[in-house]
Amino acid sequence: MATYVTTVASTWSADEAFAYLSDMRTFADWDPGVVGVVQVEGDGAGPDAKYDVSVKGVAGDLVMRYRTIDFASPRRIVLRADTRFLSSLDEIVVEPTADGCSVTYDAELTMRGPLGLLDPLLGLAFGRIGDRAAAGLTRVLTGEVVH
Repeated sequence: MATYVTTVASTWSADEAFAYLSDMRTFADWDPGVVGVVQVEGDGAGPDAKYDVSVKGVAGDLVMRYRTIDFASPRRIVLRADTRFLSSLDEIVVEPTADGCSVTYDAELTMRGPLGLLDPLLGLAFGRIGDRAAAGLTRVLTGEVVH
């Protein structure tokens, strides 16, 4: 299993940040690993939302179907995607602060089946992927990484 956690302090209000980040259609705006997002169920963010997320893969783009598994507006959302080869679990927590908000993005990627043996290598690559996404998140939220 590969994990990546970052926290960004932003001048955005917690409600603004949650509204923006809980809708996966915005992920391509800040995560350079995301090629595009199409909502396939629901209308915007919400407990019934599902998205087809095209991500850059080693052998070309890979489409992953993400579904919302926990939606506690306006503070927390958890999204999950399972493919034949991997599982992804993403949690976004938004907390109000005196100057705006803090956003913690926690992503977990696990290779499935025999590919699980490659998890240590995945962890190395996932760190670089996460760093690029954290930089994009920091840019879009006009914030700074605090963790």
